[in-house]
Amino acid sequence: MASMIEENGPSTHEQSGVSSSSQARLKLDGLLNKNMRIRMTDGRTLVGLFLCTDRDCNVILGSAQEFLKSTDTFSQGEPRVLGLAMIPGHHVVSIEVEADSLEDTQGF
Repeated sequence: MASMIEENGPSTHEQSGVSSSSQARLKLDGLLNKNMRIRMTDGRTLVGLFLCTDRDCNVILGSAQEFLKSTDTFSQGEPRVLGLAMIPGHHVVSIEVEADSLEDTQGF
């Protein structure tokens, strides 16, 4: 295995030619500018465009809207517009990519 310095620091590449870090980077690149729904530890849900992330799993959403946890399971309530939002990685419970944003790119 060869050792190589990349933008993210040293990594080892497998003989197959594509390392797991390269595969992960390609997966993240495919999710850029997709609508995401992020659930947080305090019960809030943020919906917005995935713009970037970092090594600490912090996530930046553009055009983000915040939905508060509702006691009524059928109503989401009125969203609060946040714009650009940074979600600390340690507050993220789950991340979902909205299906309609995935279908938009598959047709092209």
